[in-house]
Amino acid sequence: MRLPDPARLTILNYPDPVLKKRAIEVESINDSIRRLAERMIELMHDAKGIGLAAPQVGISLRLFVCNAMGQPGDDLVCINPKFIELSGGEEGEEGCLSIPEVTVRMRRAKHAVMTAQDASGGLRQLTGSDLIARIWQHETDHLEGRLIVDHMSSANEISNRKALKKLRDDYNRKKRKRA
Repeated sequence: MRLPDPARLTILNYPDPVLKKRAIEVESINDSIRRLAERMIELMHDAKGIGLAAPQVGISLRLFVCNAMGQPGDDLVCINPKFIELSGGEEGEEGCLSIPEVTVRMRRAKHAVMTAQDASGGLRQLTGSDLIARIWQHETDHLEGRLIVDHMSSANEISNRKALKKLRDDYNRKKRKRA
């Protein structure tokens, strides 16, 4: 897969169809993948986010970046992540950089153990709880083509109706301009 110039990447908004596609494995970790990860970290920080998956920038690859505390040097690149264990359960509010102004109450595992390759290609086993476990699950959902809107309760749908309509209208307006 030939990657676009990372400098041109932006965060895509719902309901862009690439957000609903299952991402494919990264076959080789090279300079293009590292530049993609660097750009994603930059976009995540610019948007004041704590996680960003490659499909959110229009690249359907199994890669996400995150930084739970926003501290310099705490950025984490996860390539081809796989959960080994998910345990416990906890309700919490989630938002998404691709679905601004929308929050959804979701139940997620409280503890997570996963393997992922880093930007050097090394395979790491990572263990996280609470917020970091939630971030990993949220970003991995993106890699599977699942969004927080797919988990909405009726109450969430009602409270987010206006924001979702605006996102759909904005997307359709941009689509018509490109046509």
